This record gives sequence, structure tokens and C-alpha cells, in this order.
Amino acid sequence: QVRLMESGGGLVQAGGSLRLSCAASGSIFRFNGMGWYRQAPGKQRELVAGITSGGSTNYADSVNGRFTISRDNAKNTVYLQMNNLKPEDTAVYYCNLDAYAGSPSSRSRYWGQGTQVTVSS
Repeated sequence: QVRLMESGGGLVQAGGSLRLSCAASGSIFRFNGMGWYRQAPGKQRELVAGITSGGSTNYADSVNGRFTISRDNAKNTVYLQMNNLKPEDTAVYYCNLDAYAGSPSSRSRYWGQGTQVTVSS
């Protein structure tokens, strides 16, 4: 069974920074990619940033230049460094893993429990 443990959310003033972490554990045979999504009240969940197994990254236009996604392969952990935070970044942030797990031929997506990020103006 795959488990994603998120940490690092909290309350910060506009212009501040936070760093989110997501550690994956379980019978993971191969990572295809990991990413961060967010969902604000009354809105759909949206992709914030993603990183592939090869290290390529992509970002939502709204966070490009302010957020940085990175990965520590040895720790099976992905990070999201968020700088110059804005009130509109307030949301629950979810870690997502795309991987072959459980068996070498079983590919699935997994979600963390979510961590709240609140940016005050």
C-alpha cells in the first residue's frame, strides 16, 4: 500500500514563504511523476506544479516564478517551495503520485490527505 505524508502548511502573511513536503512510502516499483495540486473553497482542484521521473518540471501560470518543485529521490520525497505568497494562494494543497506500485505492472495515482495553506493580506 502506498502512503503519502504531507507537511509544511500553515498561516503566513502575504509576501512570505512556506515549504511543503510529501514523503512517499510503500511498495513502489517505479515513479512516473509527482505533483502538487490545490483546491480553494468553491473551486475545482488544480495542478500547481509537477515533476517527472526525469526531473522535468511544469507550473501553473499563476505560480510560475514564485514556486519551485523539487525531489529527493533517495528519500522518495517531493518539495514545494512557495515564495512571495499571495492571498489567492490560500487553499488545501494535495500531493499526488503517479507510480507503479504493489506490482510492476500496476500503475495508479495516489493522493495525500492535504495540508492547509492560508495567506493573510
